[in-house]
Amino acid sequence: MIPSMRSLTAEEYVEAFKTFLDHSTEHQCMDEFNKEQLPNIVAGITRLCHCLSHKAEHASLLLGDFLAGVDLKMIRILQAVHPGVSIDNEIVEPNPQHVAAYKELVNQAPDLQNVSFIWHQLTSLEYEQQVKEKGTHKKFDFIHMIQMLYRVEDIPNTIKFFHSCLDHHGKLLIIILSDSSGWASLWKKFRDCLPATDSGHYITCSGITEVLQRLGVGHRVYEFPSGWDITECFVEGDAAGGRMMDFLTGTKNFLGTAPAALRRRLQEALCRPECSSTRDGRVIFSNNLSMIVVES
Repeated sequence: MIPSMRSLTAEEYVEAFKTFLDHSTEHQCMDEFNKEQLPNIVAGITRLCHCLSHKAEHASLLLGDFLAGVDLKMIRILQAVHPGVSIDNEIVEPNPQHVAAYKELVNQAPDLQNVSFIWHQLTSLEYEQQVKEKGTHKKFDFIHMIQMLYRVEDIPNTIKFFHSCLDHHGKLLIIILSDSSGWASLWKKFRDCLPATDSGHYITCSGITEVLQRLGVGHRVYEFPSGWDITECFVEGDAAGGRMMDFLTGTKNFLGTAPAALRRRLQEALCRPECSSTRDGRVIFSNNLSMIVVES
């Protein structure tokens, strides 16, 4: 008897996500954005310090999805743009494995002496509730949400709350899948055929910009190309290909539990131009990203 389809657990998601990162240019895409655009973006958030006996201080709030390395690169850009400025950095992350991995990276980074770290092992909603219960609405110069709004139950209110946490001239950076990505086409066709996941899972850039327009806040969108080599998804019995299919569908052992007709339809869809291109015999899935910079 074939087991029924089910969504990935948090631990299974981490494993599938690592395989995705190993075969995609997601981080390279973010690095390109950091290099080309982020220095100018964060240059505008400086606070003037009129008392020479005290350092100016930036406060940043990071909400991400197992992307500690990207966080630290952004912090280093803040340091480079504003040399000598202390950074009070807070991280909101519910997964203890992700928190532990982040702390280990910090321990291995001797160049971050002027940065303090506070980890909140909470979901974004739990963090919001905690802030409201304590009645201490801390303001931040820079907040980023990297690939995390898919797992938020109420996206408009989440964006509204964290936007309210920005200080004067602060910036909120949202990194989300582009409407030109293969994900947009895939989700449109197959979302109703796959196990239910978190409420906010199926969303791309246009869904976020619509929210921002309703909130009446200024924003700018930067589009960056990214690819994901999914060739092994079509190799029978390939372990990495199986994990990639799990990540694509949010389903544990998709190839072993999905009906044959669904497997065939999905693999056919993955090869179509709206999802992927072929380069040197390899199937490259479009993983294009949108970087949305929101003004305070």
